[in-house]
Amino acid sequence: MKSDLSYVSGASNVPLLGETIGDNLARTVAQFPQRDALVCVEQDYRATYSEFYSQTAQVAKSLLAVGVKKGDRVGIWSPNRAEWVLLQYATARIGAILVNINPAYRTSELEFVINQSEISTIVAALKFKSSDYYKMVNAVKDKCETLERIYFLDKDWDDLLEKSHEVSDDELFSIENTVQFDEPINIQYTSGTTGFPKGVTLSHHNILNNGYMIGIRMNYTKEDRVCIPVPFYHCFGMVIGNLCCTSHGACMVIPAESFSAESALHAVEKEACTSLYGVPTMFIAELNLPNFESYNLSTLRTGVMAGSPCPVEIMKQVQTKMNMTEVTICYGMTETSPVSVQTKIGAPLEKQVSTVGTVHDHLELKVIDPETGHVVKRGVAGELCTRGYSVMLKYWNNPEATASVIDDGRWMHTGDMATMDDEGYINITGRIKDLIIRGGENISPKEIEDFIYTHPAIEDVQVIGVPSEKYGEEVMAWVKLKQGQSVTEQELTEFCKEQIAYYKVPKYWKFVDGFPLTISGKIRKVEMRQVSTKELGLENVAKIKTS
Repeated sequence: MKSDLSYVSGASNVPLLGETIGDNLARTVAQFPQRDALVCVEQDYRATYSEFYSQTAQVAKSLLAVGVKKGDRVGIWSPNRAEWVLLQYATARIGAILVNINPAYRTSELEFVINQSEISTIVAALKFKSSDYYKMVNAVKDKCETLERIYFLDKDWDDLLEKSHEVSDDELFSIENTVQFDEPINIQYTSGTTGFPKGVTLSHHNILNNGYMIGIRMNYTKEDRVCIPVPFYHCFGMVIGNLCCTSHGACMVIPAESFSAESALHAVEKEACTSLYGVPTMFIAELNLPNFESYNLSTLRTGVMAGSPCPVEIMKQVQTKMNMTEVTICYGMTETSPVSVQTKIGAPLEKQVSTVGTVHDHLELKVIDPETGHVVKRGVAGELCTRGYSVMLKYWNNPEATASVIDDGRWMHTGDMATMDDEGYINITGRIKDLIIRGGENISPKEIEDFIYTHPAIEDVQVIGVPSEKYGEEVMAWVKLKQGQSVTEQELTEFCKEQIAYYKVPKYWKFVDGFPLTISGKIRKVEMRQVSTKELGLENVAKIKTS
């Protein structure tokens, strides 16, 4: 008899991969040596799987030559480039732990990440957009005791590669043979509700299998060419993108260092891509290009849309105007490698836009009452929990935070409110935590609050998310000034811009004498959001977002 409880497990006739990322790549290379592995349109870079494997070996040997050892943390601070991908696979091959650093970070965030994960080697771009990485790395290096080696792309990269001659192929292979698939291989920093970002620690087994299973659900083969305009520092780029491709022999196509609608569609046309990734705002930007009709998108078949809910009309246009009849929706979080729920090809349109799909193979989902921990009945809202191979090892050097989200049964508590229908489809209905999600970026209100508190005119500050048609949510700060102090919105915005990532800088400011409180004295952020939504005239946006 079918249970009426909100629990489901992803039965599968496809076994999990019990191998390292390096072993899996070697297997793909042996099968498809002459097929394209990686194309970077903007850099005019192209490599077959055989060439790509040789180049990752060169980077791996170079790292060994300069003293990087298995288990060492290697930071990568760069937009999407070929070197990013080479470093991802090179570190995996020697068992070094790649630490993804958000390209939008500023000095305070960079310093925190280097020290928290104890990075010994950092590879960084010289600059990106308005960020001078060279200047920022040099500004923090003396405050980072573990940082021993700094290499800048376009300055030191070729010199680093020259070091590969000091290490033989046999030495590399002997080290590769010591790497185990359950060992940590990647740290990604994600914002929670408790202040500074936490380092999600992921293993080969976590992210290799997640990429592999995503590809199976999308019917990937060696014939697929995947346009990846989403950032590599995030799971969307490096797992749903890169590892999904290499585990199936597909080709990774990088349009440019960062997203632009023109570069994405140019790459699709030039490289005859069969799949395209993005958050809904990216697809909206592509569809709204004045010359959209001039691009040949006939080779597209599938793709991934993730990060925030997709409007029905946009999904229809993606399927018809962009030829992506087999586009899929993904849901997950960095802590689950990331995807735990995905729509299947052929799912009804209604399910594609009103739900995030069904449980992934080899994973379990349940929806619980957050107060009691009991599993709720189908159709009843509760907290979504995930269990299985994809759940992270831990938060790096943060056992308390780890224990707060992974329970004794190894269930990952997502903090997202959800319902499960009779067919097992999941609908995300809201969040338990105060987390703000802007365009797919997780933002901690407390992290921003802690920073704004450092301004000499501020007595108190509370940060909330308010609805946004473009990004899902925007950041808003309610501030209470110290007596006799004055400061303008513009001054506060400039203060933030110098120190924190652009997407964390509040778009809206509200000066107040106090905050709405509960009887017990806790600040009512729900009421703050309601008031601000009304004052900003965003009621209709809020209705669209929650429908």
